[in-house]
Amino acid sequence: MQDIVTHPSSGGDASHTDPGPDAVPARPRPRPGRNLVAAIGVGLLLGVVVLASLFIVKAVFVGFVVVAVCVAVIELSRALQPAGVRLPLVPLLAGVVGMLVGAYVGQTPALAGAFGLTALALCMGRLTGGRDGFVRDVTAGVFVAMYVPFLAGFAMLMLRPEDGPLRVVVFVAVTVASDVGGYTAGVLFGRHPLAPSISPAKTYEGLAGSAVFCLAIGVAGVMVLLEGSWWAGLILGAAATVTATLGDLVESMLKRDVGIKDMGSLLPGHGGVMDRLDSLLPTALVSWLVLSLLVPVVS
Repeated sequence: MQDIVTHPSSGGDASHTDPGPDAVPARPRPRPGRNLVAAIGVGLLLGVVVLASLFIVKAVFVGFVVVAVCVAVIELSRALQPAGVRLPLVPLLAGVVGMLVGAYVGQTPALAGAFGLTALALCMGRLTGGRDGFVRDVTAGVFVAMYVPFLAGFAMLMLRPEDGPLRVVVFVAVTVASDVGGYTAGVLFGRHPLAPSISPAKTYEGLAGSAVFCLAIGVAGVMVLLEGSWWAGLILGAAATVTATLGDLVESMLKRDVGIKDMGSLLPGHGGVMDRLDSLLPTALVSWLVLSLLVPVVS
Protein backbone atom coordinates (compact mmCIF):
# COMPACT_ATOMS: atom_id res chain seq x y z
CA MET A 1 0.00 0.00 0.00
CA GLN A 2 1.43 3.37 -0.98
CA ASP A 3 -0.10 6.17 1.11
CA ILE A 4 0.98 9.76 1.37
CA VAL A 5 1.13 11.91 4.47
CA THR A 6 0.47 15.43 3.34
CA HIS A 7 2.54 18.39 4.55
CA PRO A 8 1.79 22.09 4.64
CA SER A 9 3.42 24.04 1.89
CA SER A 10 6.02 26.54 3.01
CA GLY A 11 6.06 30.18 2.07
CA GLY A 12 3.13 32.32 1.01
CA ASP A 13 1.97 35.61 -0.41
CA ALA A 14 3.86 38.47 1.25
CA SER A 15 0.70 40.60 1.16
CA HIS A 16 -1.06 38.31 3.63
CA THR A 17 -0.67 39.07 7.31
CA ASP A 18 -0.16 36.47 10.03
CA PRO A 19 -3.62 35.00 10.75
CA GLY A 20 -2.76 34.54 14.42
CA PRO A 21 -2.80 31.49 16.68
CA ASP A 22 -6.58 31.03 16.63
CA ALA A 23 -6.92 30.79 12.85
CA VAL A 24 -7.79 27.47 11.24
CA PRO A 25 -4.74 26.18 9.30
CA ALA A 26 -5.05 25.89 5.55
CA ARG A 27 -5.53 22.48 4.08
CA PRO A 28 -2.08 21.01 3.32
CA ARG A 29 -1.16 20.09 -0.22
CA PRO A 30 -0.62 16.44 -1.11
CA ARG A 31 2.84 15.54 -2.30
CA PRO A 32 3.11 12.41 -4.41
CA GLY A 33 5.98 10.18 -3.33
CA ARG A 34 6.90 8.64 -6.68
CA ASN A 35 6.96 9.23 -10.42
CA LEU A 36 3.32 8.50 -11.26
CA VAL A 37 3.78 8.40 -15.03
CA ALA A 38 6.58 5.84 -14.78
CA ALA A 39 4.77 3.89 -12.08
CA ILE A 40 1.54 3.65 -14.08
CA GLY A 41 3.37 2.75 -17.30
CA VAL A 42 5.42 0.00 -15.66
CA GLY A 43 2.34 -1.26 -13.80
CA LEU A 44 0.32 -1.53 -17.02
CA LEU A 45 3.16 -3.33 -18.78
CA LEU A 46 3.49 -5.82 -15.95
CA GLY A 47 -0.27 -6.33 -15.99
CA VAL A 48 -0.23 -7.15 -19.69
CA VAL A 49 2.63 -9.63 -19.24
CA VAL A 50 0.90 -11.33 -16.31
CA LEU A 51 -2.46 -11.63 -18.06
CA ALA A 52 -0.94 -12.85 -21.32
CA SER A 53 1.12 -15.53 -19.58
CA LEU A 54 -1.78 -16.61 -17.39
CA PHE A 55 -4.30 -17.19 -20.13
CA ILE A 56 -2.02 -18.43 -22.92
CA VAL A 57 0.19 -21.00 -21.21
CA LYS A 58 0.23 -21.49 -17.44
CA ALA A 59 3.82 -22.71 -17.54
CA VAL A 60 4.91 -19.34 -18.95
CA PHE A 61 3.42 -17.61 -15.91
CA VAL A 62 5.26 -20.04 -13.64
CA GLY A 63 8.52 -19.14 -15.41
CA PHE A 64 7.74 -15.42 -15.11
CA VAL A 65 7.19 -15.77 -11.35
CA VAL A 66 10.37 -17.84 -10.93
CA VAL A 67 12.43 -15.11 -12.62
CA ALA A 68 10.77 -12.33 -10.61
CA VAL A 69 11.28 -14.13 -7.30
CA CYS A 70 14.92 -14.92 -8.12
CA VAL A 71 15.53 -11.21 -8.82
CA ALA A 72 13.77 -10.28 -5.56
CA VAL A 73 15.96 -12.72 -3.59
CA ILE A 74 19.10 -11.25 -5.16
CA GLU A 75 17.89 -7.75 -4.26
CA LEU A 76 17.33 -8.83 -0.66
CA SER A 77 20.76 -10.44 -0.55
CA ARG A 78 22.42 -7.21 -1.70
CA ALA A 79 20.36 -5.13 0.71
CA LEU A 80 21.49 -7.27 3.66
CA GLN A 81 25.19 -7.15 2.81
CA PRO A 82 25.86 -3.77 4.51
CA ALA A 83 24.48 -5.32 7.71
CA GLY A 84 27.13 -8.05 7.45
CA VAL A 85 24.72 -10.79 6.34
CA ARG A 86 26.08 -13.23 3.76
CA LEU A 87 23.31 -15.30 2.19
CA PRO A 88 24.24 -18.61 0.49
CA LEU A 89 22.72 -17.59 -2.84
CA VAL A 90 23.16 -20.83 -4.78
CA PRO A 91 21.02 -23.02 -2.48
CA LEU A 92 18.60 -20.14 -2.00
CA LEU A 93 18.02 -19.66 -5.73
CA ALA A 94 17.76 -23.42 -6.21
CA GLY A 95 15.12 -23.37 -3.48
CA VAL A 96 13.19 -20.70 -5.39
CA VAL A 97 12.91 -22.99 -8.40
CA GLY A 98 12.14 -26.03 -6.25
CA MET A 99 9.40 -24.36 -4.23
CA LEU A 100 7.63 -22.60 -7.10
CA VAL A 101 7.80 -25.39 -9.67
CA GLY A 102 7.14 -27.95 -6.94
CA ALA A 103 4.03 -26.08 -5.78
CA TYR A 104 2.66 -25.97 -9.32
CA VAL A 105 3.45 -29.60 -10.16
CA GLY A 106 3.18 -31.36 -6.79
CA GLN A 107 0.98 -28.90 -4.88
CA THR A 108 1.17 -28.40 -1.08
CA PRO A 109 3.38 -31.40 -0.11
CA ALA A 110 5.97 -30.44 -2.71
CA LEU A 111 5.99 -26.81 -1.56
CA ALA A 112 6.49 -27.81 2.09
CA GLY A 113 9.14 -30.39 1.22
CA ALA A 114 11.05 -27.97 -1.01
CA PHE A 115 11.07 -25.37 1.75
CA GLY A 116 12.47 -27.87 4.23
CA LEU A 117 15.16 -28.99 1.80
CA THR A 118 16.06 -25.36 1.11
CA ALA A 119 16.55 -24.73 4.83
CA LEU A 120 18.87 -27.73 5.08
CA ALA A 121 20.76 -26.65 1.96
CA LEU A 122 21.24 -23.17 3.43
CA CYS A 123 22.83 -24.69 6.54
CA MET A 124 25.15 -26.86 4.48
CA GLY A 125 25.96 -24.10 2.02
CA ARG A 126 27.11 -21.83 4.84
CA LEU A 127 29.43 -24.42 6.44
CA THR A 128 32.37 -23.38 4.27
CA GLY A 129 32.08 -19.73 5.32
CA GLY A 130 33.54 -20.15 8.80
CA ARG A 131 31.87 -20.06 12.19
CA ASP A 132 31.64 -16.27 12.55
CA GLY A 133 28.10 -15.19 11.73
CA PHE A 134 26.91 -18.73 10.95
CA VAL A 135 23.68 -18.48 12.95
CA ARG A 136 23.03 -14.94 11.67
CA ASP A 137 23.49 -15.89 8.01
CA VAL A 138 21.51 -19.14 8.17
CA THR A 139 18.68 -17.45 10.08
CA ALA A 140 18.56 -14.66 7.49
CA GLY A 141 18.61 -17.22 4.69
CA VAL A 142 15.71 -19.21 6.12
CA PHE A 143 13.79 -15.95 6.65
CA VAL A 144 14.31 -14.95 3.01
CA ALA A 145 13.32 -18.45 1.84
CA MET A 146 10.10 -18.23 3.84
CA TYR A 147 9.33 -14.59 3.11
CA VAL A 148 9.77 -14.68 -0.66
CA PRO A 149 9.64 -18.05 -2.52
CA PHE A 150 7.59 -19.95 0.07
CA LEU A 151 4.86 -17.31 0.18
CA ALA A 152 5.01 -16.93 -3.62
CA GLY A 153 4.38 -20.67 -3.83
CA PHE A 154 0.78 -20.10 -2.76
CA ALA A 155 0.20 -18.21 -6.00
CA MET A 156 1.33 -21.37 -7.79
CA LEU A 157 -1.13 -23.40 -5.72
CA MET A 158 -3.92 -21.04 -6.79
CA LEU A 159 -2.89 -21.44 -10.42
CA ARG A 160 -3.18 -25.23 -10.37
CA PRO A 161 -7.02 -25.72 -10.57
CA GLU A 162 -8.96 -25.43 -13.82
CA ASP A 163 -10.02 -21.89 -12.96
CA GLY A 164 -6.55 -21.11 -11.60
CA PRO A 165 -5.81 -18.13 -13.86
CA LEU A 166 -9.00 -16.41 -12.68
CA ARG A 167 -8.08 -17.08 -9.05
CA VAL A 168 -4.68 -15.50 -9.59
CA VAL A 169 -6.32 -12.49 -11.28
CA VAL A 170 -8.63 -11.98 -8.28
CA PHE A 171 -5.70 -12.29 -5.86
CA VAL A 172 -3.60 -9.77 -7.78
CA ALA A 173 -6.59 -7.44 -8.21
CA VAL A 174 -7.35 -7.19 -4.48
CA THR A 175 -3.66 -6.56 -3.75
CA VAL A 176 -3.45 -3.81 -6.37
CA ALA A 177 -6.70 -2.39 -4.96
CA SER A 178 -4.97 -1.98 -1.60
CA ASP A 179 -2.13 -0.04 -3.22
CA VAL A 180 -4.40 2.17 -5.35
CA GLY A 181 -6.96 2.77 -2.60
CA GLY A 182 -4.32 3.55 -0.02
CA TYR A 183 -2.43 5.90 -2.29
CA THR A 184 -5.55 7.75 -3.45
CA ALA A 185 -7.04 8.20 0.01
CA GLY A 186 -3.64 9.08 1.45
CA VAL A 187 -3.10 11.85 -1.10
CA LEU A 188 -6.60 13.28 -0.78
CA PHE A 189 -7.32 12.87 2.91
CA GLY A 190 -4.16 11.66 4.69
CA ARG A 191 -3.63 13.44 8.02
CA HIS A 192 -2.97 10.85 10.72
CA PRO A 193 0.17 8.67 10.44
CA LEU A 194 -0.44 4.96 10.83
CA ALA A 195 3.08 3.86 11.80
CA PRO A 196 5.33 6.95 11.77
CA SER A 197 8.39 5.16 13.17
CA ILE A 198 8.23 2.54 10.39
CA SER A 199 6.69 4.27 7.38
CA PRO A 200 5.78 7.95 7.82
CA ALA A 201 3.91 7.93 4.50
CA LYS A 202 1.25 5.51 5.74
CA THR A 203 -1.92 7.03 7.17
CA TYR A 204 -5.11 5.80 8.78
CA GLU A 205 -7.03 7.51 5.98
CA GLY A 206 -4.97 5.56 3.46
CA LEU A 207 -5.73 2.34 5.33
CA ALA A 208 -9.43 3.15 5.12
CA GLY A 209 -9.07 3.72 1.37
CA SER A 210 -7.31 0.38 1.03
CA ALA A 211 -10.14 -1.34 2.88
CA VAL A 212 -12.86 0.21 0.71
CA PHE A 213 -11.10 -0.67 -2.53
CA CYS A 214 -10.17 -4.19 -1.38
CA LEU A 215 -13.69 -5.00 -0.22
CA ALA A 216 -15.22 -3.73 -3.46
CA ILE A 217 -12.77 -5.58 -5.71
CA GLY A 218 -12.98 -8.69 -3.55
CA VAL A 219 -16.75 -8.90 -3.85
CA ALA A 220 -16.77 -8.08 -7.57
CA GLY A 221 -13.93 -10.45 -8.41
CA VAL A 222 -15.28 -13.42 -6.49
CA MET A 223 -18.85 -13.00 -7.73
CA VAL A 224 -18.14 -12.18 -11.38
CA LEU A 225 -15.00 -14.20 -12.15
CA LEU A 226 -15.28 -17.13 -9.74
CA GLU A 227 -19.06 -17.37 -9.35
CA GLY A 228 -18.69 -17.32 -5.58
CA SER A 229 -20.74 -15.66 -2.87
CA TRP A 230 -20.53 -11.99 -1.99
CA TRP A 231 -19.58 -12.73 1.62
CA ALA A 232 -16.58 -14.78 0.48
CA GLY A 233 -15.49 -11.73 -1.48
CA LEU A 234 -15.86 -9.57 1.61
CA ILE A 235 -13.70 -11.95 3.63
CA LEU A 236 -11.08 -11.99 0.90
CA GLY A 237 -11.08 -8.19 0.69
CA ALA A 238 -10.78 -7.78 4.45
CA ALA A 239 -7.95 -10.31 4.67
CA ALA A 240 -6.13 -8.67 1.75
CA THR A 241 -6.37 -5.26 3.41
CA VAL A 242 -4.57 -6.60 6.47
CA THR A 243 -1.91 -8.65 4.72
CA ALA A 244 -1.10 -6.12 2.00
CA THR A 245 -0.65 -3.39 4.62
CA LEU A 246 1.44 -5.61 6.90
CA GLY A 247 3.56 -6.78 3.98
CA ASP A 248 4.32 -3.21 3.06
CA LEU A 249 5.17 -2.31 6.66
CA VAL A 250 7.43 -5.35 7.06
CA GLU A 251 9.46 -4.36 4.02
CA SER A 252 9.57 -0.75 5.23
CA MET A 253 10.95 -1.94 8.57
CA LEU A 254 13.53 -4.10 6.81
CA LYS A 255 14.67 -1.20 4.61
CA ARG A 256 14.91 1.12 7.61
CA ASP A 257 16.94 -1.48 9.46
CA VAL A 258 19.52 -1.76 6.67
CA GLY A 259 19.35 1.94 5.77
CA ILE A 260 18.08 1.91 2.17
CA LYS A 261 15.18 3.60 0.37
CA ASP A 262 14.38 0.96 -2.27
CA MET A 263 15.36 -2.66 -2.72
CA GLY A 264 16.47 -1.90 -6.29
CA SER A 265 15.95 0.30 -9.32
CA LEU A 266 14.88 -2.20 -11.98
CA LEU A 267 11.29 -0.92 -12.20
CA PRO A 268 11.04 2.85 -12.81
CA GLY A 269 8.55 4.49 -10.48
CA HIS A 270 8.41 1.39 -8.27
CA GLY A 271 11.96 0.65 -7.17
CA GLY A 272 13.03 -2.96 -7.22
CA VAL A 273 11.09 -6.15 -7.87
CA MET A 274 10.93 -6.79 -4.13
CA ASP A 275 9.27 -3.39 -3.70
CA ARG A 276 6.39 -4.68 -5.85
CA LEU A 277 6.18 -8.09 -4.21
CA ASP A 278 5.99 -6.87 -0.61
CA SER A 279 2.17 -6.75 -0.52
CA LEU A 280 1.62 -9.64 -2.94
CA LEU A 281 3.57 -12.25 -0.98
CA PRO A 282 1.55 -12.40 2.26
CA THR A 283 -1.68 -11.79 0.35
CA ALA A 284 -0.99 -14.86 -1.79
CA LEU A 285 -1.17 -17.03 1.32
CA VAL A 286 -4.48 -15.68 2.63
CA SER A 287 -6.01 -15.53 -0.86
CA TRP A 288 -5.21 -19.20 -1.44
CA LEU A 289 -6.63 -20.08 1.97
CA VAL A 290 -9.86 -18.08 1.60
CA LEU A 291 -10.51 -19.14 -1.99
CA SER A 292 -9.71 -22.80 -1.31
CA LEU A 293 -12.06 -22.96 1.66
CA LEU A 294 -14.92 -20.71 0.51
CA VAL A 295 -15.02 -20.67 -3.29
CA PRO A 296 -15.57 -23.93 -5.21
CA VAL A 297 -13.56 -24.46 -8.37
CA VAL A 298 -15.37 -23.31 -11.51
CA SER A 299 -15.21 -26.05 -14.13
